[in-house]
Amino acid sequence: MTEPRWLGDGEQRAWRAFLAMSQRLDHALARHLQNEFGLSGADYLILVTLSEAPDERMRAYELIESTDWEKSRLSHHLKRMERRGLVCREPTDNARSPEFCLTAAGHQAIVDAAPAHAAQVRKLFFDVVSPTEAARFAATCEKILDALSGTPLTNPAKSRPTPHAARNRRYEAIRP
Repeated sequence: MTEPRWLGDGEQRAWRAFLAMSQRLDHALARHLQNEFGLSGADYLILVTLSEAPDERMRAYELIESTDWEKSRLSHHLKRMERRGLVCREPTDNARSPEFCLTAAGHQAIVDAAPAHAAQVRKLFFDVVSPTEAARFAATCEKILDALSGTPLTNPAKSRPTPHAARNRRYEAIRP
């Protein structure tokens, strides 16, 4: 049996700082979206994803790939968003794979929330680090994402990685 490779002091510090920063940043961004716009972080992710899709619509399996969510989580969340009038479900030739699209209210919600969300991201992240630090951080994150690309996070059936930073986003989106 091989001895475990425990984290050294510097590694432990880096790992715990990353976890704390990630959790607090996600919480602060989600709290802002909820307080200012009545949107959860999950709502915002779905709205951004649909707003960037052609004709602001996607099939359920495409949303699963884009969000890296389990099918049941996505289904339940989309039902809640439908009840709130943010998205609608439209049948396709395949009854098991409907399309979801932004409603006028969903489109307006992302148009209203995106500038304020981008301002929060800037305030809480980019105004705190230098451009050099941000570039180094992005390179490090991309390196880790590349290492994870063959490792599904939540969807074991997923055969390809979710597109991340390479996408040219119309709205600033941090996955809260």
